[in-house]
Amino acid sequence: REVSQALGFWDEARLEVCGGDGGDGCLAFRREKCVPLGGPSGGNGGSGGSVILVCDARLNTLGVARRRTKYAAPSGKRGQGASKHAKRANDMYIRVPPGTIIREW
Repeated sequence: REVSQALGFWDEARLEVCGGDGGDGCLAFRREKCVPLGGPSGGNGGSGGSVILVCDARLNTLGVARRRTKYAAPSGKRGQGASKHAKRANDMYIRVPPGTIIREW
């Protein structure tokens, strides 16, 4: 209750939400002495993060979500040589009160 009183009561919010981009893959070829015509050995880029809305029963206002108007999940990491695949980016969570209606504008 103290959190929602400090933020004021907001029953409407417009947010711009963007998922993270996937990471770039790596273009590399095997170069070893005993392997003629070595094939590709580049790793794939990591997947971008997602933006996930989470219902939080402790909230009764959209004031927490309204503090920022633009939410963007982080991008995935870049792949590396020697078939090293990159790490996936972390997801971003936005807390909303129960009964929130989501619309695409």
